[in-house]
This record gives sequence, C-alpha cells and structure tokens, in this order.
Amino acid sequence: MSEEGPQLESLTRRLAECPADFMAAPRDRGGKGEVYVAAVVFDLLRELGGAIDVAQLDVFEFKRGDARRERLLRVVLIAAWLLYDPWFRSRHRFAAQAYEFLALGLDDVAAIVPPQSFASDADRREELARLCLRALGLHPAGESQSQAEDRLTTLDSVERGRVIREARAAEARARQIREEMARKAAEEAAAVYGRE
Repeated sequence: MSEEGPQLESLTRRLAECPADFMAAPRDRGGKGEVYVAAVVFDLLRELGGAIDVAQLDVFEFKRGDARRERLLRVVLIAAWLLYDPWFRSRHRFAAQAYEFLALGLDDVAAIVPPQSFASDADRREELARLCLRALGLHPAGESQSQAEDRLTTLDSVERGRVIREARAAEARARQIREEMARKAAEEAAAVYGRE
C-alpha cells in the first residue's frame, strides 16, 4: 500500500450502487446461469490496460453444484464492478494486480461473507474496497499506509473468524479443564468420605 489511491467513500458508494447484473448467478460450464464471469474479467482487464491469455480465464469457470465456487465467482463479479471504477481505468496499469486479486485473492473472504453483503453492508463494502486497494498496492486517499493497514485489520472478516475460532477452542479447553478438576475433586471427596 505504498501509493495513494482513490477516495474510499467513492469506492464504497460504487459498491452500494452495484447493479443486479453483477450479483446474478454466474454461468457454469453447461451454460446455466446469467453472467459469464470470464468475459466480465476479460473486459475489465482490457480496460485496466492489460492483455490476457484466454487460457488464464479458466480459473473463472465452475461446474453447477459447486456452491463454494459459485459463491466465490459472485464475489469476483462484485469486485470486478468495483475495479471498473473510472479512477482505476484511467491509469491503464492495474491489470496484472487485478487479475491476481480476482483469481487468487478472494477465496478466504468469499468463504465466510455472503456475496450480497459486499453491496448491502457498510463494513463489508469498506472491507472489499480496502482489499482491492491493498491488492493494487494502494491506500485510500487521505490516509497513511499504516492507517489503511490498521483499518483493514479492524474490518478483516477472515481474521475475525480466526480469532473467534481460537476463542471458542480456548473456551472449550478451559471448560474441559474445569470439568476434569471438578471430577477429580469429587473423586477425592468420595475417597476421603469412604475412609471415614
């Protein structure tokens, strides 16, 4: 995040205005669905100043029934809408980073956040905008790099999920220890009572 990017507010507003077409069902290899994700990504990358080998677009294909993959592709469509912002297109230099982000950078967050939340929920809009900026090596206008990193850490759904899982595991372990201590105390009390 070494370079200043666009205003965060303009990106979150763009996400709030995401058209229904970008939240429609991705088309599968059998032709079912509404949006051909690979075509959307191809057009986006061309507008961002890049040329892409059509074979690289295979990563945006899926078979019907793969719900996790379909969910990911829905997030890819929303992120593509965001990256089509005039600020990014006018620079003609973000195609490689955008491809990397769309192809590999959304798996974890797409697994835990419902796709429509990236348009309907203010925190998730900000999270996606900040993830996009970070992937392009940018930080929001008016923020320092460290401020941008701190705010993204605060919003990070993947990190929050990890912390919650760790807290639940620690609580389960503590409960197990308490139960074991109570069991031992009961056994000792029974042994003392039996000797008297």
